[in-house]
Amino acid sequence: MPIDLRQAPSERNRPSFLGIATAQNGKPMRIGLVIEHFDPARGGAEQWTWQFARWLVQQGHELHVVARDFAPAAHQIPLVAHGVPSAVGRLEFAQAAERQVRSLGLDVVHDMGSGWACDVFQPHGGSRHAAFEQNLLLLPSWLRPLKRHVAPRLPRYRAFDELVARQWTGQGRLFVALSQMVTEHFVTYHGADRRQIRTIYNGVDIGRFVPADPSDPRRAMLRHQWGVADDELLLLIVAHNFRLKGVATLLATVGELRRRGQPVRLVVVGGRPSARWRHLAERAGAAKFTRFVGPIDDPTPHYAAADVYVHPTFYDPCSLVVLEALASALPVVTSRYNGAGELLTPGVEGYVIDDPANAQELAAALQPLMDPQRRRAMSQAARRLAERHTLEHNFRQIEQVYLEVRSRRRAA
Repeated sequence: MPIDLRQAPSERNRPSFLGIATAQNGKPMRIGLVIEHFDPARGGAEQWTWQFARWLVQQGHELHVVARDFAPAAHQIPLVAHGVPSAVGRLEFAQAAERQVRSLGLDVVHDMGSGWACDVFQPHGGSRHAAFEQNLLLLPSWLRPLKRHVAPRLPRYRAFDELVARQWTGQGRLFVALSQMVTEHFVTYHGADRRQIRTIYNGVDIGRFVPADPSDPRRAMLRHQWGVADDELLLLIVAHNFRLKGVATLLATVGELRRRGQPVRLVVVGGRPSARWRHLAERAGAAKFTRFVGPIDDPTPHYAAADVYVHPTFYDPCSLVVLEALASALPVVTSRYNGAGELLTPGVEGYVIDDPANAQELAAALQPLMDPQRRRAMSQAARRLAERHTLEHNFRQIEQVYLEVRSRRRAA
């Protein structure tokens, strides 16, 4: 039974969302969003969908959300919630979501990567096949062919393959890729027609993520707490999957730079730092200069405390944390396997390395950032870049895709 939350908050108490005036963009649409967990605390895709849902209702659209579960605060958003039993598997969820959206007569159905019945398919995790290949880079080279051979025979991967096969069919469906890298993956791994792909980079809330003033008390407090001297360069990474995001390479890089006499320190935010990772830091010679913070609710003080954001990832369709760092006026060093790296001009807002496993290459990219004057110039450029990729701009681009779907349907 759907739960209609549209009348939950009064007009007087309704949240202001992003603080943007309601747009007059023609007739409102009846829109359906499909995502497994409608909860911003679950991850990047969930956080984006939550913010986008709030924006859509602010624009006057009628919103329906199909999900396994809903965050308690969902009642603050005037939407219609359609729950799917949480115990069902991936294929069962997709089938249940299909039944839900087919019965609603919506103008547009937008799936975030969990189902297959949609007009707009936007897998925030990128291509599953590409992600599988990139994860193989984390294994020894001799083990990779064995993993490729065995994986398709496992029940988990067979379910994924069936799900993916149905997601990439559908006449007239539009696919949203978060970067040009992901666009190429859609074509290469899934045979998608380029004419059906819309490349739309992620956006960032430039009102929440702002440059830190040197006198910001949060900066001084955290740096003092972590034992960071004024003349030391503080590197930051925010990650949950340490292996995939290149934390091992970053630890090796910090150890190498300290052996060269470079005054660098590292803060690792997120994840569940285990004894294994502390042991890796010890072996790399980085343990004395690395702080594992663990999970946090708000990363903004950590951006304020840092000097450079480093993200040597093995796969990221378009990293939200990179955009947050840019908006916080941090120069960024990332890898070519991060779609957000396509936005950077090397030497202007940061650097892009070729091999996320190469600590020497990462150290070389960080070397120019030891110069405070160069770092200041890159910091200003980073903020300017973020201002061209706002959350509002991103949402309006997606809304344009919706309007395209509606226009095509009316012309058919």
